[in-house]
Amino acid sequence: MAVSPRLELRQTQSLVMTPQLQQAIKLLQLSNLELHDYVDRELEQNPLLERASPESLRETERYDGAAATKPRDSADGVRAESMPSEDSAPLDADYGNVYDPDSSGVGPGGPSLAEWNGRGGSFEDEDGPSVERTLSTEVSFREHVLEQLAEEIVDPRERLIGQALVDGLDESGYFTGDIEAIAELLACDVSAVETMLEKLQKFDPPGIFARNLKECLAIQLRELDRYDPAMAALLDNLELLAARELPALRRVCGVDAEDLADMIAEIKALNPKPASIFDSHVAQTVIPDVFVRRATDGGWIVELNNDTLPRVLVDMRYHSRVSHTAKSKEEKVYLAERLQSANWLVKSLDQRATTILKVATELVQQQEAFLERGIEYLRPLTLRDIAEAIGMHESTVSRVTNNKYIATPRGVHEMKYFFTSAIAHASGGAAHSAESVRYRIKALIDQEPADAVLSDDRIVEILNGSGIDIARRTVAKYREALRIPSSVQRRRLKMAHA
Repeated sequence: MAVSPRLELRQTQSLVMTPQLQQAIKLLQLSNLELHDYVDRELEQNPLLERASPESLRETERYDGAAATKPRDSADGVRAESMPSEDSAPLDADYGNVYDPDSSGVGPGGPSLAEWNGRGGSFEDEDGPSVERTLSTEVSFREHVLEQLAEEIVDPRERLIGQALVDGLDESGYFTGDIEAIAELLACDVSAVETMLEKLQKFDPPGIFARNLKECLAIQLRELDRYDPAMAALLDNLELLAARELPALRRVCGVDAEDLADMIAEIKALNPKPASIFDSHVAQTVIPDVFVRRATDGGWIVELNNDTLPRVLVDMRYHSRVSHTAKSKEEKVYLAERLQSANWLVKSLDQRATTILKVATELVQQQEAFLERGIEYLRPLTLRDIAEAIGMHESTVSRVTNNKYIATPRGVHEMKYFFTSAIAHASGGAAHSAESVRYRIKALIDQEPADAVLSDDRIVEILNGSGIDIARRTVAKYREALRIPSSVQRRRLKMAHA
C-alpha cells in the first residue's frame, strides 16, 4: 500500500473549559465564608462591580439619556419559583476545578500603596489610632514561658539553655526535644541541660516541660504536696487505671478501696495538657446556608439564608461614563473584559444559589420522615439518588453539599449528613440507614443496666429482632466510631461507680 499525504475531515465533540466556566464550578463548592472572600477579591479587581446596598437595589439607574435600567443583582433569581430548568444547568458537569485566580493589590478608590505603607499597614485618621491598635492581645504560651525565663533565670548561660529547651515544647506543654542534641549544639554538658530542665519544670502552669504523662502528673502532684509512695505506685501503673483494674491497683498501691477512689479523683482533677489553658482558637459558629421550617399547610418551606449570599451588581452607569472616554484599543478591550467578567460573576452567583436551593429542596423531600419523627427514620440516601431526582450529575450534587449547612427543626446539619449507606432489612423490607442504626446502638447501650451490660452479640440479636440485618463486626465498628468502650470495660466502669 502506497503511503501518501492526504486531507481528512473529522467531526468530534469536546468540552472546552473556559476560565469563566471554571470560575462557576469553583463558586459552587465554596462555603459561605470562602465565597465572601472570593467576591471581596473580585470587587477589588473589577471597577465595574459594586457591592449591592438596599438603596442601590431600589434605585433605577439612568445614564447618558439611556432608558431606565435596574442594576443587575446577584441575588435576583434566588427564589423557589425561579429554579433552573432541567436543560439549564451550566454548572452541572463532571470535570475538575483547576481555576485559581491570583488577586492582590489595594482596592479601588482607597489609599495608594505608598500611603498604606506609610501608615504601617493600617487606616488611621487624625482622631487617633485605629480600633485594631486599641484591642488587647492575648499572651501566647511561648511568650508566657519566656517571660518567666527572663525573670527567674539570671545567668546568661542558663538562659541560653532554657531558650533551647523552650523551642522543644509542643502545643500541649510537653518537652519533645533531644537533651543530648541540645547539649551538643550549645557545647555544654548533658547534666547542665538536665538541671535546667528540672528548673523549668517548676514554671507555671504546673506540668510543663514534662517528657511524658507520668512525669506531667507527678510535677502537678508535687506542686500540691500530694506525691507520696502510694501515688507514685499509681502513676507507675497508669495502664491498670485505664483498664479499670481496680483490685490490681489496690494491691500495687497498698491502699483500700476508699483511699484508691480518692487518689483516682485527684488524678482526674489534674491537667494532662497544661498548655491547653493558653489555647486561643475561637470556635467558629456554623452559619446555615438553607433554612427549613414547617409550613402552615403541613408541608415544608425551604429558603436560602440571604445573609450568607454576597449581593453584587454591575455598575452600568460607571461603564457608560468611562466607555465614552476610552480611546485606545487596549482601554476598550479592558472594559469589555471587565464587563464580561462582572456579568459572568453575577450569573454564576445566581446559579449557585438556585442550585443549592434545588438540591436542598430534594433533600427535604427525601428525608421528610427524619424531619417529622427523628433520627431513627433517617433513610438511606446516595448522591446518585438526588442527582437522578433533579436531573443533574453526581459531581454537581457533591459540590453543592460540600461545606454547606442546613438548619432544620432537628438541628443544624451539614448537607452530607443526610447521605448514609443502607443496611438491609432482615425480612426483605425497607433498608435502614447506617446513621439510624448507630443511633439505635447508642440508645441501647445508654439504657443498659449495670448488672446486665450488653455484649456486641446481644446487640446483634436485639437489632435482628427489630428487622435490622447486621453483623457483629459492624456493631463493633459502629460502637468504636461512637467512642463507646467494650462490654468488659463498661462493666468495670459501672462497678467502679456503683
